[in-house]
Amino acid sequence: MTILLLALSLAQQPAAAADTTKGRPCVIAIDSLPRGRQVSAGNATNYFGGGGVRAHCRGTSTTFASESIQYFAAQQRFDMIANVHIRDTLLDLDANLATYFLRDEHLEAHNRVVAVNRSNHSVLRGPNLTYYRAVPGVRDTVEMIATQRPTIDYRGSAAPDTAEPYVIVADRVRFRGNDRMWGGGKVTIDRSDLAARADSLMMDQTVGVGVLLGKPQIAGKQAGDTTRRYTLIGTRIELAFREREINLVKALGEGKATGSDWTLTADTIHLRLEHRKLQQALAWGKKARPHAVSTLQTFTADSLALDVPDEVLTEARGFGKAFSTSKRDSLAPATEADWITGDTLVARWAQEKDSAGISRSRVRQILARGSARALTHIVNQDSTARGPSINYSRGRSITIAMKQARIDRVIVAGRADGVHLERRPPPPPPAKPDTTKKPGAGR
Repeated sequence: MTILLLALSLAQQPAAAADTTKGRPCVIAIDSLPRGRQVSAGNATNYFGGGGVRAHCRGTSTTFASESIQYFAAQQRFDMIANVHIRDTLLDLDANLATYFLRDEHLEAHNRVVAVNRSNHSVLRGPNLTYYRAVPGVRDTVEMIATQRPTIDYRGSAAPDTAEPYVIVADRVRFRGNDRMWGGGKVTIDRSDLAARADSLMMDQTVGVGVLLGKPQIAGKQAGDTTRRYTLIGTRIELAFREREINLVKALGEGKATGSDWTLTADTIHLRLEHRKLQQALAWGKKARPHAVSTLQTFTADSLALDVPDEVLTEARGFGKAFSTSKRDSLAPATEADWITGDTLVARWAQEKDSAGISRSRVRQILARGSARALTHIVNQDSTARGPSINYSRGRSITIAMKQARIDRVIVAGRADGVHLERRPPPPPPAKPDTTKKPGAGR
């Protein structure tokens, strides 16, 4: 039986060039067939075997193992049933059922499929997988397709190691080569440092680019610290990779980014990452000018840059018609908000602990340059006035120094002028009536 089956498979396959590594059309050779039978079907003969079958693609390192097999000569279809194990030049595949279509060199696996990429150790688990081998004259690049929400431990094109993979789940996925993949339908990407969601995904490790479409969003995570996280949403989100790590996240259209104590909105937002943490946020746009909000401050400009080393806000820079407002506390009325404007603005923060002992970023200094103007409310602790004094200043540059979330001083330089108004002190209390006089005295 082994001789007959082997002779049939050799006769039905085209001759192949000598290539013992990869890319050679598969000519199945049976190595072990404990029991089998053959059935005539018209001009062809079909073969069936069981008891633990072993086979390989002649002249290659590709091997097959299963409990039983079926070979249909007319269709050139090779079925492997139960405990299927396939070892190819690119991947190791396990399943309960697999069918190899020799005519167009593709394999379909079903039921508890586990496929491991032998080059980068990415792993796919799911109910099915279709694998298209790279064979000269048929296709030049390996392709794989899986449906019904497979789970992929994705490691891209980098050399195999123990690095943490991106766990990708989608309704359907497609791979081309070692470094390109597409996902569609409720896509999720998770790792210990991030979580991303979208309707579709494209990743190309050859150029280090990923794209999320369909209500995309991405959130940064930091183990053991829930207060320092970032999120980003937009019409389209692009990812840039360097050595498998995401180092740039872009929101293109209706972008909104949030940190532990700030929010940024703009047409376009770029988040720069290093060591799996957010380091800087850049924003610009014409349809929606960048607008940043922290605990007590707001910033608007043609473009904004926020420095957040290791996800801690330290500095904000605004360029082009920059405008900022400040409140003494979150309950202060809008009419008592301070503001400062100029061609450029620079604000600097420092870390202070709040009443609960949690470190928060508080603004320490705001600097405006170029046609600078500012309206500030200054509290004089020694004053008997009903409220803070009001100061309006103009100059080439204005610096506002803050202390404990209150204005400490205002410094104006270059053609400085302005108005300083002190609030009227409260009127003296009315005189008390003289109760020492007797009724009728003095008449």
